[in-house]
Formats: sequence, structure tokens, C-alpha cells
Amino acid sequence: MSVKIWRSRLPGLLSCSGLAVVAYFLGLCFPLVGGAVFAILLGIAIASWQAPSAALKPGISFSGKKILQASIVVLGGSLSLDQIIQTGQESLAVMLVSLCAALLAAYFIGRLLKVQSRLASLVGVGTGICGGSAIAAIAPVIKADDDEIAFSISTVFLFNVAAVLIFPPLGHLFGLSDTGFGLWAGTAINDTSSVVAAAYSYSITAGDYATITKLARTTMIIPISLAFAFYTARKSRQNGTYSIKAIFPWFILLFLLAAIANTLGLFGDRLPEILGLAGRFLIIVALAGVGLGTNLRALVKTGPRPIFLGLSVWLIVAATSLIAQQISGRW
Repeated sequence: MSVKIWRSRLPGLLSCSGLAVVAYFLGLCFPLVGGAVFAILLGIAIASWQAPSAALKPGISFSGKKILQASIVVLGGSLSLDQIIQTGQESLAVMLVSLCAALLAAYFIGRLLKVQSRLASLVGVGTGICGGSAIAAIAPVIKADDDEIAFSISTVFLFNVAAVLIFPPLGHLFGLSDTGFGLWAGTAINDTSSVVAAAYSYSITAGDYATITKLARTTMIIPISLAFAFYTARKSRQNGTYSIKAIFPWFILLFLLAAIANTLGLFGDRLPEILGLAGRFLIIVALAGVGLGTNLRALVKTGPRPIFLGLSVWLIVAATSLIAQQISGRW
């Protein structure tokens, strides 16, 4: 890639990075909101006040697309598949049932509400897998635009906050055990920070179990991304624009390879923690680009239907997780 192209991207990249630093520290101050949501909101606010200049657009576009993919790869280096597999075996049935419920609910309720299919897909994977990270992984596969990414992440975030407040008292009301609540929080709350906040307020045991369950759930990004990639490629073939590159999201393969490398101990003890922090910051940089590239008028025109879709999917996932636990005897 030529130096000229990188120079054209540099102003926008620096703008997104500077905004990400502000959003990151705001996220530390308000962890329930998180840096990713702050990045989108600040980006949208700035773009609404003053549209980015032509000089900034190449870097903003690069951040919202390529940096978004790179962040997923880097996050893979912080995952240990050994620990995930052990807990995943215990929670696999509940996890798969909840994920299927999220995707099916998003599809059918989205069609009923006439929500655009890409936006419904993002809401479904964001609710069913792991919030912003899943949306970041799926968005380039289905070629979602910045407005759809921003709206889906904002919608999922709204119910994350509600879950942190509602789940612990409901867990006590239902008489859930520590591991039962950890499994519920780990499979029915989306963002990691929200899972941690809700589960550790219940008990330390619940918090530990929920965190590992959430990590196991994160690996569902791999098969779901592949499934969406094949579906997108099939549609491209029907439209006469089939390309072998559309079949496979290569950054997901790199995500898996990074996780395997960490599991084998190739990254040592300290590097995985650094990669986890770096991956989460890169997501914030990317979402700052998404925010700066978002058209607020388009979001307003979308109306309340996607929010109602997010609420419906979230309630269905929460109920399905509890029912699956009851049936499997994990309550």
C-alpha cells in the first residue's frame, strides 16, 4: 500500500484516536456506559455539529471498517481456549439455545416490525453473543453501514444497563444459585462490563462463573460470522456478483489463530492482558470512526422500531436462558 494512501488516512486516524482517548477515560469513569458507547455518542455529536472535512473522511472510513476488524483479531490473543472449553461444556446447551432464540427472534420480529434486515441481524448477534464485539465482527461481513452499527450498539447498550439493575434482584426472587445466576448473566447480558457488574453484585462465585461463561459465549463469533459470510456470498451469487472473497471473513480466522496461540502459551503471561486492553481500545477507535461517519438524520428516520426489536429479543433471550436452565437442572 502506497505511502500516499496512508498519508491521506492519517488525519482521520488521528482524529478517531484522539476521540477514542477521551471516550476511554469517560468509560473508566462510567463503566456501565463504557468507552465504546461514549465513542459512538461523541462521534455522532461532533459530526452533527460539524460534518468531517474531506481530508478526514479516508481515515474515518478506514477506522470504522479495517480497524474494527483488526480489533477483533487482537482480542483473540487475550482468550484462553482451555478455560473457555471447560466452562463452555457445562453451559453449552443453555448458550446455544439462547443464541438460537436471539437470532430467530431478531429475524421474525424484525420482519414483523419491518426493520431493515442488516440492522435486525446486528441487534440479534449483539444480544445473542456479546454486544459491541459481535456487532463489530458481523458488520463488515454483512456490509452494514455506520448508521446501522451505531443504532444497533446503542440499542443493545440500553438493555445492558437495564439488565445490571434488574437481574440481581430477579435472581434472588427466583432463588437462583450462585452458578445458576452466573450462567444466566453470562448468557443473557451482552457487554462484558455489564456481565461483571451484575454477576459480582450477586456474589463472587456468580461473578467468576459469569465471566468465564461470557468468554465462552464470545467464541460463538466464529461460527456465526462464517454462517453470515456464506449467506452473504450466496446472495451475491444470486445477484451475479459472487466472489470467493465474500465467502470467508479472514479476520475471524486470524482471531481464532490468535486465541490458539495464546492457549498454547506462545504469548507468555503478560502479553494476553496487553492484547485484551489493546483490542478493547481499538474497538473504541473504530467506533469513534463509526460515530463520526454516522448520519444523525438517518438514525432519527429509523424510528423506535429497532429499539422495540432490541427489547423483544433481550426479553426472549433472558427468558429462554432461565427456561433452559430449569429444564437442564442447572437452576
